Amino acid sequence: MMKVFDKLTDRNFEFFAMQNYDNRECCDIEEFKEDLARFKYLKRLFRRYEVHNDLQERLILNHIIVIYNVFGIEAANRMMWFKIDKEHYHYLKPFLILLSYLDVSEKVEIKMDQNIINVLRNV
Repeated sequence: MMKVFDKLTDRNFEFFAMQNYDNRECCDIEEFKEDLARFKYLKRLFRRYEVHNDLQERLILNHIIVIYNVFGIEAANRMMWFKIDKEHYHYLKPFLILLSYLDVSEKVEIKMDQNIINVLRNV
């Protein structure tokens, strides 16, 4: 029998997030939902970069850091690869490597966006 979180789905994602949420300063469900919304914001920022070549690297870093702080590295990694569109993985990967949330030996099949790499070298 498959455990409930062997595979993340749209149906179990929020429950998985709740199980892994660790924000000591969270005082209501709205704060939890605000932290979950950060995935949506990241998707928008990656689309904005894709369409307008406008990389908001510090804002992206901020959202990623908060996500990893409140969900933990292991859970946040699973959630990130589930929520971010596959066509934006090559944008996401350099940020995760910079922050040491992903080892360079992981997800080797995903090429990284060279422009993002160059920008992040100056952060």
